[in-house]
Amino acid sequence: MTTGSPRLACRVGAMLGEGPVWVAREQALWFVDIKGHQLHRFDPAKATLSSWVTSSQPGWILPAEGGDFVVGMQSGIKRFDLANGSFESVANPEADQPGNRLNDASTDARGCIWFGSMDDAETALSGCFYSIDATGVRHTGLPKAIITNGPAFSPDGRILYHTDTFARTIFAADLHDDGSVGAPRIFVEIEDGAGYPDGITVDSAGCVWTGLFGGWATRRYAPDGRLMTSVRLPTANVTKIAFGGPTLTTAYATTARKGLDAAALAAQPEAGDLFAFEVDVPGLAVAEARIAA
Repeated sequence: MTTGSPRLACRVGAMLGEGPVWVAREQALWFVDIKGHQLHRFDPAKATLSSWVTSSQPGWILPAEGGDFVVGMQSGIKRFDLANGSFESVANPEADQPGNRLNDASTDARGCIWFGSMDDAETALSGCFYSIDATGVRHTGLPKAIITNGPAFSPDGRILYHTDTFARTIFAADLHDDGSVGAPRIFVEIEDGAGYPDGITVDSAGCVWTGLFGGWATRRYAPDGRLMTSVRLPTANVTKIAFGGPTLTTAYATTARKGLDAAALAAQPEAGDLFAFEVDVPGLAVAEARIAA
């Protein structure tokens, strides 16, 4: 696989840019700034950034059927009406854990949202993985983690990938037809000094991409776990990539200023901005979420 050189796509200055997702119906990239309490929409054709403020920390945003969006916040899962900027509560799976927040998510081919939670203080082993569809929220049964990331899915929908960030490990688990998840197995362990695996994305060849927080890069791993590609970026905290553009061959990378001191920020003036690079293996289209009203 070949990749182009990363370029600055948009100035953002996000404290914790995360969760990029290409919305085909708009030909636009949506993402969040968790610590900045903002939703962002980048229109590459116009080179414009639009933003909305949220009442609590947003971990992710995904397009939903009907033209609106679903947002996972610290205060629960909300439906976001783009037309008027309003939020409507859908579910709050961890209402009894105010120290937790929702952190990362993706949809499977059926439009079911799979998402994780984490301890906002990054100390307690309280993060869990869930799914939500039109029938409600379910616990996946996957092991807890201090910081969860993912899930993401193989192109055939048979494998679920998920990340325990502090353990520096990406896991794979079989996903059964009834929606149940098999026992997780180690897919990739990130070596010391290379950063922490953050958000994950799967491309059309079934390869897994992970952002490396503190690692200055995003990596692409083959379905058997072999490292295939590493793309270095000009800022240390690379959080997640999403494939966009008409052919899904533009990789967009969100980044973060979180954890960088004054000297690091001076050395990394583009920390928290949105980057892009070209790839020759396209990504996968994102299914719109189908959840209860």
